[in-house]
Amino acid sequence: PAGDGTWRLQGHKWFTSAPMCDAFFVTARTAGDDRGISCFFMPRFLPDGSRNDIRIQRLKDKLGNKSNASSELEFEGTVAWLVGEPGRGIPTILQMGVFTRLDCALGSAGIMHQCVAQAVHHARHRRAFGRLLVEQPLMRNLLADLALEVEAAVTLVMRLARAYDRMEDPAETEFRRVMTAVCKYWVCRRGPPLAFEAMEALGGNGYVEEAPLARFYRELPVNSIWEGSGNVMCLDVLRAFGRSPATAEAIAAELAFARGANAIYDRCCDRLAQRLLVPADPATSAQTEGQARALVAELALAMSASLLLRHSPDIGDLFCRARLDGSPASGLAFGALPDHPAIGRLIDRLEPVHGDAAPDVG
Repeated sequence: PAGDGTWRLQGHKWFTSAPMCDAFFVTARTAGDDRGISCFFMPRFLPDGSRNDIRIQRLKDKLGNKSNASSELEFEGTVAWLVGEPGRGIPTILQMGVFTRLDCALGSAGIMHQCVAQAVHHARHRRAFGRLLVEQPLMRNLLADLALEVEAAVTLVMRLARAYDRMEDPAETEFRRVMTAVCKYWVCRRGPPLAFEAMEALGGNGYVEEAPLARFYRELPVNSIWEGSGNVMCLDVLRAFGRSPATAEAIAAELAFARGANAIYDRCCDRLAQRLLVPADPATSAQTEGQARALVAELALAMSASLLLRHSPDIGDLFCRARLDGSPASGLAFGALPDHPAIGRLIDRLEPVHGDAAPDVG
């Protein structure tokens, strides 16, 4: 502390995104204090108009996300103000971090949608073996499977966004506490393999920098990495369930809205209920932690199925058969959907047909 209500930060910050910002929230450990990490507000310009001592050491050379600069910063007596209580830096900054986790899931869902829209557009205009690609059964299966993944991702993140719009609702608070981490983990993780499949659908045209898919492919992994990696998200879910029985009850209540709509879904909910509503046993905590990814994946799939069954029953039925039935192809490889009348509608929803038939450009 500097004695005037401010603090002086000293040290090196290995990774800082958007270093051109006018202000930052940073966490730091206070010298001679064993209370832990605290949160600080650090402006670029001080109240008298002078520049704060924030030194950009270098910009990172990243795989993707290149339009958003990331940097290494050096602090040498940098002026900052304490935010919240000393030693409570992580809980304080996570009050803002949950919104960026929502952003990661929303961003991934949006890019996934654009990837599949590009693939569908290409298939509607490219001919091979005398037919448009979109008319060929195997390509239709692949496109529909990719579209199904997008439907699930968008529906899931929109439901989460609604929970953020209803901050005053206790049930939505419990839902948000778990599903933010679930969506961040699952939706962001499904993006890269989907982008690859969409890229492959375009062939060489998908692999060149003139087309947008190469950038989409590079952009998607970062949403899984920053604001908490996959393991961090899954452990957050376990902690949320461990804090209060109300959390599991809120999730079970949300899943119950679609009970009875699909037998496969009902069996999935029964399995989840056995895991969520049974009190945690300290003797098996290591085993529970080791299975956290499996739990979060199943919860993400079940919640997606619940939402789709309620809002688009035919697509929800296909989702249950394709993702919840436990067959070897379930979710492991795109393009292995069972025959279903919703396949055509899934493709059309990604790029509705307008006007006359597509021209022959092949």
